[in-house]
This record gives sequence, C-alpha cells and structure tokens, in this order.
Amino acid sequence: MHLANNSEAASHALPPRLDCETAALVRGFLRPIFERAQTWADLVAALSARGYDLVFREGRLVILSHDDGRPLCTGRDLGEPLADLAARFGRLQLKTGRDGRSGWIA
Repeated sequence: MHLANNSEAASHALPPRLDCETAALVRGFLRPIFERAQTWADLVAALSARGYDLVFREGRLVILSHDDGRPLCTGRDLGEPLADLAARFGRLQLKTGRDGRSGWIA
C-alpha cells in the first residue's frame, strides 16, 4: 500500500527503538503512571493528563504524543508489555481502525 504523505505514514507508524538513555528517561517519567493505574480507564486518563494517547498498532500498545501524534514508545519499551497489563486490568475492548492493523480503547 502506498501512503499519500508523511503525516499519513506517521499516523500508522510504530515507534523507533529507544536508545538506552532515552528509554531510561521515558521509563522514569511514564512508568509511574502505569504502576499507579488500577484500570484501563485510569491509565488512559492519566496519560491524557500528561499529554499522551494510548493506541494499538499491529498488536502493540503504543504511546503517542498529543502534540503531533507521533509514536513515542511501546508498552514493552516501558517494561509494561500488553500481556502484563491485560492480566492486571482485564481484557479490553478495542475499536479497530479501518486499516485493520490499528485501534484504540472502546
């Protein structure tokens, strides 16, 4: 599939792998939000309050920046893989994007 422009490509992209230093900084900032959350709704609300969105792309939990919609990292990058979060919060309901490869919490 050919994407029309870079912004469309970015809207479906997975985040690049984080280098060690960046990963440590991002974990230090975002991981406490994940640790304090009791439900999927808590997690989404807390991330939103900090300027981030939670979406799913190609089976991965992805954190996006509100400002530009760019993917920052995955849950696994934070040490919070989707399987662990699903075990903690329960199964979540997703709305699937038209492309069939992306989605968001219903």
